[in-house]
Amino acid sequence: MSTGENEQDLRKILDMTRMAAICLLLLHCYYFCYPAFVQWKLVWKITNSFLINIEHTGLFSSPVKSKIFALMLLIISLLGAQGRKDEKATWKPIVIWITTGLFLYGASIALLTMNGPVELLACLYILLSGIGFAAILTGGVRLTRLIKQNLSGDIFNDLNESFPQEERWITNEYAIHFTGRYRLKDKKRNSFINIINPFRGFLVTGSPGAGKSWFIILPLIKQQIEKGYAMFIYDFKYDDLTKAAYNWLLQNKHKYAVSPSFYAINFDDLSRSHRCNPLDPDAMHDITDATESARTILMGLNREWIKKQGDFFIESPINFLTAIIWFLRKYDNGRYCTLPHVIELMQAEYDELLPVLNTEPEIEVLVNPFITAFQNDAMEQLEGQVASAKIGMARLASPQLYWVLSGNDFTLDINNPEKPKIVCVGNNPEKQSIYGAVLSLYISRLIKIVNKKGKQKCSLVFDEFPTIFFNNMDSLIATARSNKVATTLAMQDFSQLRKDYGKEQADVIINICGNIISGQVTGDTAKTLSERFGKIMQDRESLSINRTDTSISRSKQLDAAIPASKIAALSSGEFVGMVADNPDEKIKLKMFHAEILNDTEQMNAEMKTFKNIPVVNKVSQQEIMDNYFQIKYDIRQLIAAEIEILLEKKKVNAS
Repeated sequence: MSTGENEQDLRKILDMTRMAAICLLLLHCYYFCYPAFVQWKLVWKITNSFLINIEHTGLFSSPVKSKIFALMLLIISLLGAQGRKDEKATWKPIVIWITTGLFLYGASIALLTMNGPVELLACLYILLSGIGFAAILTGGVRLTRLIKQNLSGDIFNDLNESFPQEERWITNEYAIHFTGRYRLKDKKRNSFINIINPFRGFLVTGSPGAGKSWFIILPLIKQQIEKGYAMFIYDFKYDDLTKAAYNWLLQNKHKYAVSPSFYAINFDDLSRSHRCNPLDPDAMHDITDATESARTILMGLNREWIKKQGDFFIESPINFLTAIIWFLRKYDNGRYCTLPHVIELMQAEYDELLPVLNTEPEIEVLVNPFITAFQNDAMEQLEGQVASAKIGMARLASPQLYWVLSGNDFTLDINNPEKPKIVCVGNNPEKQSIYGAVLSLYISRLIKIVNKKGKQKCSLVFDEFPTIFFNNMDSLIATARSNKVATTLAMQDFSQLRKDYGKEQADVIINICGNIISGQVTGDTAKTLSERFGKIMQDRESLSINRTDTSISRSKQLDAAIPASKIAALSSGEFVGMVADNPDEKIKLKMFHAEILNDTEQMNAEMKTFKNIPVVNKVSQQEIMDNYFQIKYDIRQLIAAEIEILLEKKKVNAS
């Protein structure tokens, strides 16, 4: 234990050592400049006899030896010195003082070998040696004031927040990989992000420009095609993903057991779009399929309804549309069971439509409230129940949509082992509210079909997922794992999902995904991710300075591995995330914070060689309009035929 007496004794010893160094330097100057002292008449017998005794020790055998000995005493006196700490002290002036002092202190010896006036040389020698000695002393004292512990070297705490990441390449027949580079303390190391189980759900987030498509979605599509996945791709900014998927399929068809077919749905360029009926009667087995389709299309058209499910004026239009769909499914074995026919049938007059619908026994319970309101002349109530559905569906009544939705070029069973498919559907950001509702119906029907046992492995990729609506995405991720259905959801921010799906459903989707990769995001999304990644043990240091001592305290504590502020400051191409593993393929280091390496030049060069999506058929505007009017005519004929049958029955009953 340190005491005040010990400190005083130490200080006295150091002062005495420094004084000894000064005295030795003075004796050195007296001895080697003795002729000058003689001329100055500064010679005494006592000093002469003292020097003679010291000379016998060999200390003054050369000027270098005695000078070095004096310097060593000075250094010893400085080693135990405790100068008052100065936070502004820097190395540069200290080095200048010490270097200058050593140079003058050592170089002055050359004066002893020169020929010239003895007194002048002696004065210069003593002066330079004294200045050099004083400069060394000044630099040494300042050195003791320097704070050697620098706490501001890592001001952003980058080194402390680094952690080990997976550097092994772990693969299986389903896995996808991303190569990364991460920082561990002050070193950069290569890593691998191994998505070994994509069937547990894959969530990709990142603000615009963060690199979601370039670094994650495109490599994912390429790798999954190379591994023989059937695929469904929702391409929000058509044809960014579609063109790449088509060309990669051409390059990898030989890797499939059965070569897959490629189909694209695009409402803007009909010559390059296939036709597909999402309400294919062969895929609708009971009325619950019609209910799910009705809910999906109306929720896609009226996003504010999502948060009001269960309300009377929300469920009534859904029941009405369900009745229309199931009636057409049952009528003439589903001959007119298409969305365009549904839209046209909805626009019929109530006095014709309701009796026709009532002819189908399976939907009597759905139609009865509307018939009762009509018979009781409660037209305001009836309009409130039905008009919102009619108005919303009327927005889809365009010749282009009718053309695509009424055809049957392919079915949505993309993971049929005998006929695998890669299907790409394109949206248009300028028309997303209309196209998104129709595409939501495609997705709803497709997911119902593919989520079955005994099928080929398949992947569902949704770019900008919040722009479409699917009511049971959480159930799909939870149940489709065993059916080898990999789901990838890409979005810019969790707030988008909460706005369009409601907080409860959005939170379920976010929390149920086992794999997550995120680029730069801010706000609640960054906080949620930071909490999900958890904490790591980090070093902490504190520095306490007083007049005589510097106290350094070191400790360890758990702190956020990737703080929200760090996620908000990620560069483009830099991602954080966490992966899921399998029971027989454990990954201990699941969390990562790395720059994903993507050969941009090679990718750009490859994309320049891509072929355009082929023309499906050269459809003319006349054909499109003929199809449009044919659908209208079909519905008029259907209503007329059914009304005639009802009138005949009425006559028979009357007679």
